Amino acid sequence: MKKKPLIVITALIFTLAILTLGYVSFGFFTTLIFTSGFLGGFILWMIVPTVTSFAPIKVPYWLTLVAFIIHRVEEKVCGFFDALSKMTDVPTPEILSWQIILLVLTSVGAWLLVPILMKRGYQFGQYLAWTFFAAMGITELAHFIFPFFVDGPYQYFPGMASVVILAPLAWWGMWKLSRH
Repeated sequence: MKKKPLIVITALIFTLAILTLGYVSFGFFTTLIFTSGFLGGFILWMIVPTVTSFAPIKVPYWLTLVAFIIHRVEEKVCGFFDALSKMTDVPTPEILSWQIILLVLTSVGAWLLVPILMKRGYQFGQYLAWTFFAAMGITELAHFIFPFFVDGPYQYFPGMASVVILAPLAWWGMWKLSRH
């Protein structure tokens, strides 16, 4: 199915908005990391001929979402944002700052719309599914790269443990998206 130009433009603007919010919230380095999920998801959506309903990706979507919640808890408990801030020299914004609230509402909020939009056959829902799976399956792999940017030997970086489950679930979702 050919993508409608207005939907492509809307998806690109949404992608750029997320990256801008990431930059305002966390600076250039972290935005580069976000780029792999959001711009990567946009590119995958553009080049992989996906015409699917929600049904084929339902199980990987929900399992990936649960794994993402577990991942976020691990990051919170283990001090991910403090470690990221030390690594990048960019202070972590307050959780209730307008940047973080808007970033969470636009990214995670949009990902929660995937089932509804895809069940209704909206191309924007497929785009969001690609960004969700790319963010979870590509972006989150940065947890394994972060230890190279801190002093000392390679070791655990907050959030790393749950990525071992999160990323493969997202890869499964991308595989399902690409097969239908």
